[in-house]
Amino acid sequence: MRARGFAGKVAVVTGAGSGIGRALAMELAHAEARVAISDVNADGLAETQRQLTAVGAEVLSDSLDVADRDAFLDYADRVAEHFGSVNQIYNNAGIAFFGDVEITRFDEFERVMNIDFWGVVNGTKAFLPHLIASGDGHVVNVSSAFGLFALPGQAAYNSAKFAVRGFTEALRQEMVLAKRPVKVTAVYPGGTKTSFIDSMGVAEHLGEVDLVSRYDKRAWTTSPERAAQVILRAVRRDQPRILIGPDTKILDLLVRLTGSAYQRVVPPMAARFVPPPAY
Repeated sequence: MRARGFAGKVAVVTGAGSGIGRALAMELAHAEARVAISDVNADGLAETQRQLTAVGAEVLSDSLDVADRDAFLDYADRVAEHFGSVNQIYNNAGIAFFGDVEITRFDEFERVMNIDFWGVVNGTKAFLPHLIASGDGHVVNVSSAFGLFALPGQAAYNSAKFAVRGFTEALRQEMVLAKRPVKVTAVYPGGTKTSFIDSMGVAEHLGEVDLVSRYDKRAWTTSPERAAQVILRAVRRDQPRILIGPDTKILDLLVRLTGSAYQRVVPPMAARFVPPPAY
């Protein structure tokens, strides 16, 4: 049952060097898929490759900066040539960032958008011809709970993840209208036990900010492994979107029930872990 829908398929996972990306690659391998993994973190990528090899997976591993469009296009062709076809792309790579709009530089905004949004667009566009040619394609784009609601200090990240949401929902409809053999799923993870906070970028203007101690990780009950299992179940069922974690489901319900009024509720709640302005 675990292999149903994935056995023999070629699945591409970006950001596979850690967290949900690594868990996705491992879950796909256990489901008997052939896996292409990539990341900019060489050490993390090597560890994922080691774990995949240990379970007997057929794996292709490459260093890839998802913001580099030309490199992504070349990568897609290389993966297709290596495996003969490509069935699934999991656009998972991303970075976190903290900083108010007032102090976040243009280049800091651009870096987040280039990786978190354009990385998804690059991956989708690069692999879409191959997915169509396979006759059984699936695009899985990882947004975030922050693609459903906004939070102070997260404007850059919110912008990228809201954009992923709109891009993915439009793509799904286009594939239906064009009668393309490609399914599309948007993923909205909430608090997941990964290095998300530990590796979060901070606006240079803020200097040294200890964000780790401000987030209560005990409330982050979803493991990367559980998130990967939920994602693959959604892919099997061709779900248009999947909310991961009780926190995401609660916040999504809050937005649905209150509309824009949630923006009056969130700031007082966020104040306990959002650093005060340093300007």
